[in-house]
Amino acid sequence: MEKFEISVNWHNQNLHLEVRDYMHHNGEECKYEIFKDGQFIGSFEPDNHKFLHICKNPGLVEDDLLHQVAEQLEGYNI
Repeated sequence: MEKFEISVNWHNQNLHLEVRDYMHHNGEECKYEIFKDGQFIGSFEPDNHKFLHICKNPGLVEDDLLHQVAEQLEGYNI
């Protein structure tokens, strides 16, 4: 597992999020997990075209924020 941080501008706030990348995932688990202040807020799974889709959403943040995170991660070409 690799960890790195990203920042997302959300409602005039700069949110710092931790991304956990499970590089050796087997498709049974989500590839990317997102944490805010140590709390799990969502995860993503890439499709065959490397577009990210929400895999798990515990409902702690708005879907729009998760979509913004996905767009930013896709921009990294990971």
